[in-house]
Amino acid sequence: MVWTQSGPLMMPPPFGAPPPPPLGFGGALGSPTHHALPYGLKPKKEFKPETSMKRLNWSKIRPQEMSENSFWVLVDEDQYAKPELLSRVAVTFGSQRTEEENLEDKKSIKKRIKELKVLDPKIAQNLSIFLGSFRLPYHEIRRMILEVDEELLTEPMIQNLVKHLPEQEQLNALAKYENDYANLSEPEQFGVVMSSVKRLHPRLSHILFRLQFEEQVTNLRPDILAVNTACDEVRKSRSFGRLLELVLLLGNYMNAGSRNAQSYGFDLSSLCKLKDTKSADQKTTLLHFLAQVCEEDFPDVIKFVDDLEHVDRASRVSAENLEKSLRQMERQLLQLERDLETFSSPDDPNDMFFTKMAISFTHVAREQYAKLVIMHSNMETLYQNVLEYFAVDPKKTSVEELFTDLSNFRSMFAQALKENLRRRESEEKQRRARAAKEKAEREKQERQQKKRRLLEVNAENDETGVMDSLLEALQSGAAFRDRRKRAPRPRENQQMTISPSSYRQVLRPVAHGKAKTLKSRTTKTASMLSSDCIRC
Repeated sequence: MVWTQSGPLMMPPPFGAPPPPPLGFGGALGSPTHHALPYGLKPKKEFKPETSMKRLNWSKIRPQEMSENSFWVLVDEDQYAKPELLSRVAVTFGSQRTEEENLEDKKSIKKRIKELKVLDPKIAQNLSIFLGSFRLPYHEIRRMILEVDEELLTEPMIQNLVKHLPEQEQLNALAKYENDYANLSEPEQFGVVMSSVKRLHPRLSHILFRLQFEEQVTNLRPDILAVNTACDEVRKSRSFGRLLELVLLLGNYMNAGSRNAQSYGFDLSSLCKLKDTKSADQKTTLLHFLAQVCEEDFPDVIKFVDDLEHVDRASRVSAENLEKSLRQMERQLLQLERDLETFSSPDDPNDMFFTKMAISFTHVAREQYAKLVIMHSNMETLYQNVLEYFAVDPKKTSVEELFTDLSNFRSMFAQALKENLRRRESEEKQRRARAAKEKAEREKQERQQKKRRLLEVNAENDETGVMDSLLEALQSGAAFRDRRKRAPRPRENQQMTISPSSYRQVLRPVAHGKAKTLKSRTTKTASMLSSDCIRC
């Protein structure tokens, strides 16, 4: 742009550059050109296949949804855009797209939950069933709780106690019937015994927390480590990155001319949709085609199956449940620490709750929980980095959804490799069978031709030998010696008629190369026989 006295003078754009957007209202906010692309992105190549292509149904990612360090900013899929590869894509997937809608009736099954009213008789019945399953004296159960006997106390036992034990008010009421213990029912007798334990309900909850703590840590730590490892694998796998570049190239080529063309990236969930794109002959899919291309031309890409080793384990991790478990663990620890601060000196010398819970458990549990929190924080950071790297919307994609998609695609790709191998083996088997059949047919025809040639040669040799012997006998006169000694025949029979059938075998066709020789010999022999017979 050059400024003059009359105003700005628009200069023509340099060769090959698009014209600038028009000035005026909304000019700067019009449709973005490649100058408006962030992070130095260049316009994507526009493919123009010669035939209509099957479409790859993917979810495009706009450049504005990417970060500066996003994978899609750094991709270079054009390095794979070889004419041979694009030609194979056009041949395999070049046809009109046919869409089939499968309508399935989905019946929602509603579970009817009957709401039960909790009454004292019901509580007594449930408590009676619980006590009958353990068959322990009530005072023995009380001792186990007071001493926090982890060898005898089990998680199911404490869970059932917490579930079926009467409320503290009911226990306090039952304590008044201590002198009438023998006349009480078994559930009420149990209530009387347990009523003397201070703060029974919180105590049972804390004991249950202690019994479950090691199992919770054992379950949470591998889940966090699996997600951390899977995030590193997905982010750092060069083979997986090259695979995404190939898919981006194929998708942009196949979607040429549609709204999904010239895409800068795609949502990772679209990988599982490759199997839904059928070839023109309906015999293969884009997934199998991609696996074949990688196997034949880019074998290092196949290594991503081994690189993403932990995505399957990470797909079974629920980030929501993980956070709930950590929050629940924190609440239980805080409640235990508060209760221990207000815990009065025990009246019963066998009461070991404070000693075992405050000294041998609380500090260790707090340390292990702090380590889990640090690990979980690192996991969230790594996961957010992966989402940002691949421009995945964190509001739409959870941890288990992301890794489930990657795990499913990894399994489908490995299965496609196996199916391609079986198909090649089957085709090779059929090819060998056809070759063997053709070879056997050729050998059969050769044997028949050889047999016919041998018969013709033998027939020719036989006919030649007969003629030679006959000519020799005629020339030497041996053929007429015996006839002169015979008695004369009647005159009417003296003249011998030689019919063509008498020497038909001499006149039958022979080999082409010697037909003229045999014909001359036959004529000569017939004339000699005729003249000789006349003399006779």
